[in-house]
Amino acid sequence: MNGELVTLERRIAARPETVFSFFTDRDRWLSWMGRDGEFSFRPDGPYRTNVTGDNHASGRFLEFDPPNRVVFTWGWETGDMPVPPGSSTVEITLRPDGDGTLLRLVHRDLPPVAREPHAQGWGHYLDRLTARAEGRDPGPDRWMNHGPA
Repeated sequence: MNGELVTLERRIAARPETVFSFFTDRDRWLSWMGRDGEFSFRPDGPYRTNVTGDNHASGRFLEFDPPNRVVFTWGWETGDMPVPPGSSTVEITLRPDGDGTLLRLVHRDLPPVAREPHAQGWGHYLDRLTARAEGRDPGPDRWMNHGPA
């Protein structure tokens, strides 16, 4: 975490094109985060996803720059987190790193009380994304129907 931003990085043993596909394909997205969802993978395209079974996130995709960058708004429709749908912005950048990819996630516009929970949440889901992109099975999502443990 960095001041007003939530910033996380992961090195993933997969090419940027492979990692990028987990942000532009419904089934691939849901393989690392969420139970169900509807996604319109285009600029200004809406999405709504059931993240943990009890919590729904929604927003709009703002930018796609394959295979380098994805930007989307983010917020919660349910729960007590003070981040309404579309009120914050998530930027994913992918950079080649040897035979893999350096993924950097920056989440902006979060209220102070929401920063640490989102850092924990993104950390959890980026670990699951890393496993999927590397061809491994992250196992069942331990947060499903509960949220952070």
